[in-house]
Amino acid sequence: MRRVLTILFWFFLIGFALPIGISAALYYGGAEAKADWRTADRSSAGLLEEPLLHSDAVVRIYAARTVRWRGVFAVHCWLVYKPRGASAYTRYDYTAWTELPVRMNGYAPDGRWFGRAPETLYALDGAAAERLIPKVEDAIRAYPLREAGDYHAWPGPNSNTFIQAILDAVPEIDATLPALAIGKDFPYDGRWLRPTADGAGFRLSFAGYAGVTLGWREGLAIDLAGAGLRLDIRRPAIELPGLGRFGLPASSA
Repeated sequence: MRRVLTILFWFFLIGFALPIGISAALYYGGAEAKADWRTADRSSAGLLEEPLLHSDAVVRIYAARTVRWRGVFAVHCWLVYKPRGASAYTRYDYTAWTELPVRMNGYAPDGRWFGRAPETLYALDGAAAERLIPKVEDAIRAYPLREAGDYHAWPGPNSNTFIQAILDAVPEIDATLPALAIGKDFPYDGRWLRPTADGAGFRLSFAGYAGVTLGWREGLAIDLAGAGLRLDIRRPAIELPGLGRFGLPASSA
């Protein structure tokens, strides 16, 4: 028993505490800790073309480090789409500071998240994107936790819970949220055990406070108090709490 406890202690120290500690040191030693989030840049990061210059349908999922000290260990994810020929992109976020948490077009589609540049998690264009957009819109309308007061930064439901629910509802979106997407495992529909979106694995969540995911898309992920440690099998990489991904890129873009 003592040997098991020792192994678990070192696993927690090396796999969780140390990476988060390094991430915190990098944050507090950098410019972000001194910046005023209220005046931070939220303009376009230049990841999308002007909609009238790109007539094809578009589906995108973005992630960026979240506001202030929370960025030490978490990202904020959002979704963007545009039907073929549309004159503007549509962006959906799930936030705490609006009357209702599901927010449409509150920011530039590919805007910096309070100064932090977004990363493309998923990109799909053309006819395949056009076919997905109605399913995405249905998933957004069906999301159950959309009333005032439903948002909770931790353990959820938060922005990442919302995007994960869309991925679950539209398995054709071949994307996985990063381990830094705290809240993605929160059981938004009350189901603590559910299959992964592609049906090739499972996700077990104890009310968002801890969980385990195993699947082809997701690899093996262990979540403790929101912090995630993930081994990606399909695109070989490891994702560490606070530090993010090391290995092949996750994006299909």
